[in-house]
Amino acid sequence: MIVTLIVLCEVGFWVLLAAGLATRYLLKMPRAGLALLLCEPVLEVVLLVATAIDLKNGADPSWEHGLAALYIGYTVGHGHRTVKWLDGHAAHRLGGGPPPPKPPRYGMARARHEGAIWVGTLVGAAVATALLLLAVRYVGGDGNTDSLWSWMYAAWRAVAIHGLIALSYLVWQKKDPGAGSAVASGDPEHVPDLLVRGAGKNEEQV
Repeated sequence: MIVTLIVLCEVGFWVLLAAGLATRYLLKMPRAGLALLLCEPVLEVVLLVATAIDLKNGADPSWEHGLAALYIGYTVGHGHRTVKWLDGHAAHRLGGGPPPPKPPRYGMARARHEGAIWVGTLVGAAVATALLLLAVRYVGGDGNTDSLWSWMYAAWRAVAIHGLIALSYLVWQKKDPGAGSAVASGDPEHVPDLLVRGAGKNEEQV
């Protein structure tokens, strides 16, 4: 039952998202569209309540309950970013707004971007862990909670792996090839001021 409910919540998430954006930009009803988008957290509440009721009715803790906790955590950590990204594209394509800014590709800006996404994963793992610990406490020492603990470990393994990937963008920063071509062409509009001033001093010395 829990797995079916997770699938229904995922489908409901995208249905509400599509309906909210269509209402907001196609029907020109921003308040009604925003109301639909704000209904999305209700899906996670329904899943959380259903999981708690299932455990209360005597169901043994299983991978299904752990998956439900991770799904809720992921939605809390990354749901807002997903909605914001899609809202920007909908505003551009359906509402005639400016194109949404693209994520940075180079240097420290890209490292900060990847770090912000990793923070979402960290928040999701923390939320999932809190829910799983509550489930373990709720079941007590008599029940088998090994599957719940395994999901906790899986969540933090994902945080560690994602953290290493995000850290790689900081340690090995990708340089903007446009900056090098600007220096080579001598275009003062695209060359840092220090380089321009340095070139001026060299010309005076010559």
